[in-house]
Amino acid sequence: MLEFEIKDMTCGHCASTITKAVQAIAPGAELDIRLDNHHVQINGAPDADAIETAIREAGYSPVRLS
Repeated sequence: MLEFEIKDMTCGHCASTITKAVQAIAPGAELDIRLDNHHVQINGAPDADAIETAIREAGYSPVRLS
C-alpha cells in the first residue's frame, strides 16, 4: 500500500483528477481518498515513483507517507 498526503487536494474534482492520473498508469489500482485530512491510500500500484510523478503531472503536490 502506498500513502500520500496531498495538501492541495481540496474537493471532489481534485479526487477525480488524481484517481484518473493514478489509474492511467496502474489500471487495477484501488484508491481510498480522504479529503478531510488530504490523504490518499493506493493499493495495487507497484511503482511508487511513477504514481508520485503522475500525481505531480496532474497538478498536485504529493508527499509520500509510506
